[in-house]
Amino acid sequence: MATVVAAPPQEVGLKERFFRYFQHEVTALQEQMEHLNNTSFTGGERNDAVDHCLAGIERLSHEVKDASGYIPAYDQRTYGKAIKALNEKLQGIRNTFAPPKKFQFKTQRKNPSAISLSDAAELAQQNKLLVPGYNSDTSNSTSFAPTPLDKLSPTEEKREQDLLENNNVQGIQQDSESASTIRKPSFSDASSVTISNHSRLHIILPASASHATSSGIVSNLRHCVVDLSPPTSSGGFATLALKNIKDSLIVCGSVNGPIHITGVENSVIVTSCRQYRMHGSKNVDVYLHCSSRPIIEDCGEIRFAKLPEAYTTPELNSSPNQYTQIDDFKWLKSEPSPHFSILPTSDYITEEVWKDVVPGGISVSLDDILKAVTVLQ
Repeated sequence: MATVVAAPPQEVGLKERFFRYFQHEVTALQEQMEHLNNTSFTGGERNDAVDHCLAGIERLSHEVKDASGYIPAYDQRTYGKAIKALNEKLQGIRNTFAPPKKFQFKTQRKNPSAISLSDAAELAQQNKLLVPGYNSDTSNSTSFAPTPLDKLSPTEEKREQDLLENNNVQGIQQDSESASTIRKPSFSDASSVTISNHSRLHIILPASASHATSSGIVSNLRHCVVDLSPPTSSGGFATLALKNIKDSLIVCGSVNGPIHITGVENSVIVTSCRQYRMHGSKNVDVYLHCSSRPIIEDCGEIRFAKLPEAYTTPELNSSPNQYTQIDDFKWLKSEPSPHFSILPTSDYITEEVWKDVVPGGISVSLDDILKAVTVLQ
């Protein structure tokens, strides 16, 4: 009788985590693709969204390769088929934007080894990827955070790097006044929100901008307070991305889908979301309500806290909050990750600050707010 050698417990745990991670990454990428048709073509928004999807698929492919040391060859092939199906689905959506010309040559042969995305997902689920003792977490089967928006074009990478390295923060508006000047952009003709390249500003998105919450991007900010919550009280952002932000407070409001956070430092973030993914960030306090397990990568000194009462709703209070169930995909050891911690309630910012100071006012300066939320000492 043959002897069955069980995989080491740690290896089984890695395979379980990667299967769950991969399954939900695929789901999240599909959701991003489904939003492409609703993304504005003007200003290059749709092209940027397609690039983000491509970057997400590419990153997922690299992560499968990186995990080859503990994932069996059969499982790698299954993952590979799912990634191929994602690429084909994205290409099909892109063809609807710009259909092929009438006389363009087309490939008639179909790869017999191709597999649909749904078939690949079903195959993975049925086989449990051969993980001994695997139990699927069905409560979060479609709620994992997607790939972050950290794959930029060479031009964007250079601009972001210049902003990070240049002490004068070139390309970002500089205000000499220290007092808080509250800006309330209308976004009256927009379907999405983009706030970029500012310093020393207090920006509040008015409730009248609720029609512009199909997606949002907040990027390249220094020493700012941004409040996106007013228009999300009746319906949140579909997706939201925060990129390259320092020394700031960002109140995101409600995000019905994923929030991607990349390159945020020495800041405070407040949000409720379905999926949370943070990459390349450090020294950030996150006040969070998340219905799935948050993911961090390449981060340090991240502290998680419960969403303040000032930003909660009855619906949020009745839904599970997994803000303490963090997955660090750059820390696969059994010991707790040193890259994040749960903020003690004694260190929470008080409700009075959220309600009375953060909204600002004539007697409340920008620096007063940033000091009150501990961004400034």
